[in-house]
Amino acid sequence: MKRKNLISLAIAFLTIGLMTAGCKTASMNTKQMAGTMEESVPSDTMPVHLQQALAKAIKYHGHELMNDTVNEVYVSSIDEMDETSTEGYGIQVTKGAISTTFPNIRNTREPQANYNAKTGDLWLTSSAMEGTGVRVEWLYQIRFGENEIAYVKKEVNPYDVQQELLQRLSYTIEGETISLYDGDKLLATVTNTVKDMGGFDDEQPLWIGEQLYYDVSGDEPEVIFTPGVKYATGLVLTYDDMPELSAPITMDENGAFAIHEVSKLHQ
Repeated sequence: MKRKNLISLAIAFLTIGLMTAGCKTASMNTKQMAGTMEESVPSDTMPVHLQQALAKAIKYHGHELMNDTVNEVYVSSIDEMDETSTEGYGIQVTKGAISTTFPNIRNTREPQANYNAKTGDLWLTSSAMEGTGVRVEWLYQIRFGENEIAYVKKEVNPYDVQQELLQRLSYTIEGETISLYDGDKLLATVTNTVKDMGGFDDEQPLWIGEQLYYDVSGDEPEVIFTPGVKYATGLVLTYDDMPELSAPITMDENGAFAIHEVSKLHQ
């Protein structure tokens, strides 16, 4: 074979290799992850005795969560009603001189808020579940009516986000190496360093749902989640070697959300 033909063939093989790098091949035995949430998370409701105290209160005491002076949009928690604790319930949203109270949105674990003046969306997070190794959040899309009264246009249940991600995410395990995929896209490859837990669980080693929260600092929110590993002798999921993954999430005018391309956070 002529040298020119050999060079062309080598370039062709190199091109094919580059095209398939980072993609899942048909021969890979990928498996789907499992979800820790078995059903929709029930919406929070301020207890009746606190609702009564809220209705009677002369003054609220709280702390600032967001202050957009340019657009005159402010978000604060309600920590006390006169001298009665809200027990972690209550958010107040103000636009101009009009304040709207949301007593059923929890304000524990420092909710995050950001206002997008172009779309008129105020994005707000709120804790749905919390604890050791657990951080699960609601996402609220808040808008303002013509009279500047705020209203929740859409609340995103973390269970629905988990289920959407489960349709796309898969993994392979070879020895101590875990590879994570979004469809055919390789997201990350990590090496397990946990040696004292009896190895990976045989039935279902990878799960999502315990760590699922949001970054709302940009114009559109991003969902952030970390897969957890279940070991043969472990009663809880472990996150020691697993990467944080993120994806933009958008809402259409009918309130349906879409999760876009997943990537490894801080690539």
